Amino acid sequence: MALDLANYETSAKEAVQAFWGNRDKAIKKQEELGRLDQGGRSHVTAGNNMDGFIGLIVDIIERNGLQNADIHQSRKVLTLPGYFRPTKLWDILVVNKGQLIAAIELKSQVGPSFGNNFNNRSEEAIGTAHDFWTAYREGALGQQAKPFIGWLMMVEDEPKSRSPVGNKEPLFPVFPEFAGASYLERYNLLCQRMVQEQLYSAACLITAPRSSKKDGVYSELSEMTSLKSFIAELAGHVAAAAAKE
Repeated sequence: MALDLANYETSAKEAVQAFWGNRDKAIKKQEELGRLDQGGRSHVTAGNNMDGFIGLIVDIIERNGLQNADIHQSRKVLTLPGYFRPTKLWDILVVNKGQLIAAIELKSQVGPSFGNNFNNRSEEAIGTAHDFWTAYREGALGQQAKPFIGWLMMVEDEPKSRSPVGNKEPLFPVFPEFAGASYLERYNLLCQRMVQEQLYSAACLITAPRSSKKDGVYSELSEMTSLKSFIAELAGHVAAAAAKE
């Protein structure tokens, strides 16, 4: 049976529009309350900006055979055991008949500061995956097949995210592909390598300017890190799990 990708392109555009719309509403509320953080941190952390993408992911899961699975979105039930730490909080957990089918992280970043945020996001993503798979190897989930582990990132498309970035290399040179790479290119390399190293089943990078609040238009940097690849991998994993019932 063919995979159902749930008209993901239309849903993704709606999710991008919702991202910027929810973000603007949250910032306005913070401004009214006088709580806008210095440096605009509220711009990054405010609101449920990624809810549209959550809706798309839920649709994919239900359309590909796991209509009765427990799709957890409530913070109080989104933790999984770790190995280097007791627990890790995820954004979506899919559990079917006591087995973990999927765990997904949804992240975003907007300007003007990209440097420190890129490093923090990278370290968090790599550490989360390493911690999870070590815990899985050590039996934290019991005896079960490998789940789908996904990482989806949305980054603001603007000159600072697309401009070449220099590197400090006082002792040893960086890998050549990082020389002059923009933050978007760095994120793309991060996603590709996390999948190649089997840290994640799929990792997606999409980018959209603030003007996408009107039309939901977004861009991708490579087929490997595209939303379609992410959605197809998730749909295939879900369909395979459903076929075992």
